[in-house]
Amino acid sequence: MAEARMTVIGDLLEIMARLRDPGSGCPWDVQQDFASIAPYTIEEAYEVADAIDRGDLHDLKDELGDLLFQVVFHARMAEEGGHFAFDDVVAAICDKMVRRHPHVFAGTSVADAEAQTVAWEEGKRGEREAKSGADTSALAGVARGLPEWQRAVKLQQRAARVGFDWPDVGPVFEKLHEELDEVREELVKGRGHDALEDEIGDVLFVCANLSRHARVDFGAALRRANAKFERRFRRMEAMAAADGLSLDGMNLDQQDTYWNRAKAEEKAARTKG
Repeated sequence: MAEARMTVIGDLLEIMARLRDPGSGCPWDVQQDFASIAPYTIEEAYEVADAIDRGDLHDLKDELGDLLFQVVFHARMAEEGGHFAFDDVVAAICDKMVRRHPHVFAGTSVADAEAQTVAWEEGKRGEREAKSGADTSALAGVARGLPEWQRAVKLQQRAARVGFDWPDVGPVFEKLHEELDEVREELVKGRGHDALEDEIGDVLFVCANLSRHARVDFGAALRRANAKFERRFRRMEAMAAADGLSLDGMNLDQQDTYWNRAKAEEKAARTKG
């Protein structure tokens, strides 16, 4: 079984090598570099998350394959530059997983999943400090390439580990109201785009903090909100079309009527279910 899996991986590596061959490969693949491929890597990771959200295991299989191909692509480019190869990537993650799970591989014990998370972060911190000239800040290692909402949560988590955090959700609500008032004030004063962007950023940062304190995944909550809006808006369009109308020919009050109908329809379906 293990041998069959290695053959499949070997096939994928060979396909990637042929695609990147300067003489006989694909012109598009040949001209790519790490920077040009990185956006596709991020996109594929989101498509994996989307398949999971939809509960579509067939799509999940395909999307995981696409994401694996991204790993192979980066590894191939690194190998061409003499930096590392796919086998080195696999060896590195195997070593890391064994090192960071001593309760599984080294006979130590851990109380629960929360304690394991703490131990994991401590292990990461120790690894960072072991690197020569490493950043010793509690915020070190929070990647700048993350989606900003995710980076906000990680920065807050890191600060919380040294005690810089509200004790419960109450003060977070107070801070959210404060920041919203400041946005409103900036809109009234009209002092410029930068000031307004700064204040709206503060609101979003506090929303990320609220999500963290409520133990709700910020990204999952936003994906759910996006899906809800899209679902209801499409239903609005369908309802209007059934009445021989188009949304872009209506005023906001008329559009709201269809929006409220779509909401009521969803609520009735949930109650019936």
